[in-house]
Amino acid sequence: MLTPIFRTVIIYILILVAFRIMGKRQISQLQTSELVATIILSELAVMPIQNQDQSLIWGIIPMVIIVLLEVLMAYLMMKSNTFRQLTCGKPIILIEKGKINQENLKRVKMSIEDLFEELRQKEAFYLDDVEYAIIETSGTLSVIKKASTSPLTPEQMKVNAPSKGIEVVVVSDGVVSHDSVALSGQTVEWIQDRIKQSGFSMKEVFIMTVSSKGKYRIIPKEI
Repeated sequence: MLTPIFRTVIIYILILVAFRIMGKRQISQLQTSELVATIILSELAVMPIQNQDQSLIWGIIPMVIIVLLEVLMAYLMMKSNTFRQLTCGKPIILIEKGKINQENLKRVKMSIEDLFEELRQKEAFYLDDVEYAIIETSGTLSVIKKASTSPLTPEQMKVNAPSKGIEVVVVSDGVVSHDSVALSGQTVEWIQDRIKQSGFSMKEVFIMTVSSKGKYRIIPKEI
């Protein structure tokens, strides 16, 4: 009875470690090699759990090999642009200077409807607004709008816009995140003092955020 549970826990931990080693990406951002490794790992993970007659080590070895291969592929892609292009391809321009490249559109097997749907998701609702549209190696569409239709930036208006810094969650459900506190540039004592000044105890705080400029916000627990 304990054997399937033990196998499942071991495989689960191994998969977590494997994806930690391979890095964090959204599914839509996976490169070809990463997607292949993910699919194979998911298949390999099931086999030792379902097949109780197979030794656990023989289920783990192929998974370790796949992870090592993916790490090697990532290293080679960083070192060689040629190898990266052979493995992942290269970005393809679908719209250049406002004109649709019909040949490239057929090459990536994307219909006009799909292209316009992707443009709308990038808040480009009119073709005349688009200067460039590029399919990245991950399959996502990057859109550069024409300067005449883009919002004015502070730089263009010659205005100095002050930086807001970064805002992080330093307390979540009454628990202090020491990494976030360090990122905010403050100390745990500073956090505790601000909570006390606001009339709360640490256990009463649902969320507390702090910006690198020293601004903070406290949201108390409602229940």
